[in-house]
Amino acid sequence: MVRKPGSTIVRPRSICTLGAMNQPTEPNSTRRLRGVIEAARVAHRFCDQKIGWGRIGVVLSIAIIAIAAYVLYNILRGIDLKEVLQALVTTDPRNIMFAALLVAGGYFTLTFYDLFALRTIGRDDVPYRIAALAGFTSYSVGHNVGASVFTGGAVRYRIYSAWGLDAIEVAKVCFIAGLTFWLGNVTVLGLGIAYVPEAASAINQLPAWFNRLLAIAALIVLALYVVWVWTGRRVVGRDGWQVVLPGGPLTLLQIGIGIVDLSFCAFAMYMLMPDEPHIGFVTLAVVFVSATLLGFASHAPGGIGVFDAAMLVALWQYDKEDLLAGLLLFRLLYYIIPFALSLMILGLREVMLGVRASRARARRPFDPPPAA
Repeated sequence: MVRKPGSTIVRPRSICTLGAMNQPTEPNSTRRLRGVIEAARVAHRFCDQKIGWGRIGVVLSIAIIAIAAYVLYNILRGIDLKEVLQALVTTDPRNIMFAALLVAGGYFTLTFYDLFALRTIGRDDVPYRIAALAGFTSYSVGHNVGASVFTGGAVRYRIYSAWGLDAIEVAKVCFIAGLTFWLGNVTVLGLGIAYVPEAASAINQLPAWFNRLLAIAALIVLALYVVWVWTGRRVVGRDGWQVVLPGGPLTLLQIGIGIVDLSFCAFAMYMLMPDEPHIGFVTLAVVFVSATLLGFASHAPGGIGVFDAAMLVALWQYDKEDLLAGLLLFRLLYYIIPFALSLMILGLREVMLGVRASRARARRPFDPPPAA
């Protein structure tokens, strides 16, 4: 080929270059999503290996308690104790009695957490009275001592071990009971916040529209979970610790148990609220459940300080002395009295077990002397 003066040679593209040009390029959104996922994985590995999730949980608990203590101090420093006592004295006794009955209903519902869990893991031989004993005492002790996963689990193991359950089976009971608790909370908060998102905004200070979106997203995830367990046998865990999740109909039963439990408790709090100003039950339920979860996350005994601060902040429209009186009455009915009853029941049970063991040893024939 003869090149003319002033002309340029245009080289043909190679096959590799043409092939690279024809390949579809990855969208920017996909690359960004992969980058976010990879960053999340790196952060998870760093927290897991360098810091430890246990330490992170302790720091979060301390932070929640510290913030609640600061908020509670600023709210209560102007409180008139005489007015609080006056509000306690003037509370309608019928409301207190009705609230006590509702609290009893809530604890009665808690016994079905354990019964449902026992049936789920195949321990049909454990009667309801034992499930009721373990459920009532473990929750009332766990509510008051704090770190309910460990304290409640220890009480359950002490009771269920007498019926042949080992540590793994008790852990499965705790897992299923905890799942019931969280399914109920997600359902109640999801429906409640979707209906009155302003109630959640009073606690988390987020816009109402954003809280409603979060609630709808939570309900969608809950619906997907129900569909997931409905369409096949689902097993979680590995090695020697595996739990078969309840199927679709039983999951709906789980959700129902959780809703009834939370409704009893929220209605008890509602009965102890001041008469004025009036707020709807759903609004109070959203605030109450949210405050309870904050107290649960703090691992403080009885959620003390954290639950109360959240309620006082969210229900700012009430007179502080009157609201504090209601909170004190609820703490008495839901925490202190059941805790005292549980200690009495557990103590009496230990005495009875000790007496039975001593009688069994007394009836046992003496061992023959060893042969010469």
